[in-house]
Amino acid sequence: MKLIDLHVHSNISDGTLSPTDLAIYAKAKGLSAIALTDHDTISGIEACALKGLEIDLTVVPGIEFSAEYKSGEIHILGYYIDHHSDILEEKLKSIIQNRVQRNAKMVEKLNTLGLIITEADLLGDNPPETILTRAHVATALYKKGYVKTRSEAFDKYIGHDKPAYIPRVRVTPEECIKTIHLAGGLAVLAHPNLYGLTSFDKELLLKELITLGLDGVETHYSTHTKEDVQELSALCLKYKLLPTGGSDFHGENKPGLDIGIGYGDLKIPYDILDAMHNRLGSAHK
Repeated sequence: MKLIDLHVHSNISDGTLSPTDLAIYAKAKGLSAIALTDHDTISGIEACALKGLEIDLTVVPGIEFSAEYKSGEIHILGYYIDHHSDILEEKLKSIIQNRVQRNAKMVEKLNTLGLIITEADLLGDNPPETILTRAHVATALYKKGYVKTRSEAFDKYIGHDKPAYIPRVRVTPEECIKTIHLAGGLAVLAHPNLYGLTSFDKELLLKELITLGLDGVETHYSTHTKEDVQELSALCLKYKLLPTGGSDFHGENKPGLDIGIGYGDLKIPYDILDAMHNRLGSAHK
C-alpha cells in the first residue's frame, strides 16, 4: 500500500531537517508523498518539490497557520496552495512581522531574568529565511546551558503563563481559510483532538469553520487513537469534509515521532490524496 504524510515541518520553521533532506528522508522511509506544512512560511516548498521530482516523491505545497479561537488557538493547514500567490505573500508578511516583534520581546524578558541570549542565537545554524518560533528560543537556552532539555525551557520560562512568555498576535480562522482559498488551496483543521474540546464542542467548532469554507479535518494523526479516527471520520462523512492525515514530523524537535508512522502505528493511505485531488478538480470546474 502506498503511504503518505501530509503534515511535516522543515528547518525553515521549527523542524530540524532542511526541505531537501526532508524529501530524501521521506523517500528513504518508503513514502510516496508528503506535504510540507511549515508554520507561516512557504520558503521551503521550492527546494523540497524539486528534490521530490528528482527522486519520484510527490510534494504537496502546504502551510500551517495558527488562528485565534475563543481563549486559545487552533491550527489550519493549507494544501495545494499556489506558493507564488501575491495574496498569500502579503498575508505572510504581516504574520512574520508579528513573530519578529514577539521574539524580540521574549529575548528581552529572558535577559532581564539573567538568561542572556540574542536574536542571532535564535537563528543559530538555520537558514536566514527560517521562521523563528518558541522552539528556537528553547534550543538557544539549551545550547547556552540555561536548561538541561528543551522541554525545561517551556516548563520554566517560555510556556504559557511562564515569566518570559509573550502571547502571539494571531489571525482569525476566517482569515486563514480565506487566504488559503485565494491561493487556490484546501483548508483543513489540524489535529482537532489537541485543543482540549469535548465531542460536543469539537463538532460545534467544525460547524463554525464549515460556514467559513473549511474543506477537511486531519483525522489521522500521531496521537489519535483508533476511536479518535473513527469519531473524526464519522464527522467528515456527516459534514462532507475531506479526511486527511499527517504525523506532524519535526525531526529532532519531537523525539520518538517519525515521519509517516508517528509514534509507530500511523498509516495514511494514498487514496486520501486522490480524494483531495478530486475535490480540487470539482472546485475548479
